[in-house]
Amino acid sequence: MSFIANTRHFLEVRGFNVLSRFADRLGMRTSGVRLFFVYISFFTLGLSFGLYLTLAFLLRLKDMIYTKRSSVFDL
Repeated sequence: MSFIANTRHFLEVRGFNVLSRFADRLGMRTSGVRLFFVYISFFTLGLSFGLYLTLAFLLRLKDMIYTKRSSVFDL
């Protein structure tokens, strides 16, 4: 595999899945949302990357707060 393919695989497996979760929520294809994010990043000179990190932090926080436990004894 090439360097680009290895990097892409690493980011897809260990990434925050922010854009894919956002696309699922909107009912859109993930590739379209990712492409839109890339275009917006170039247009705003990288300011949307800060938005991406903020969304990643908030989604991680939401996942930690709203974890569903099947029993009281799962603490």
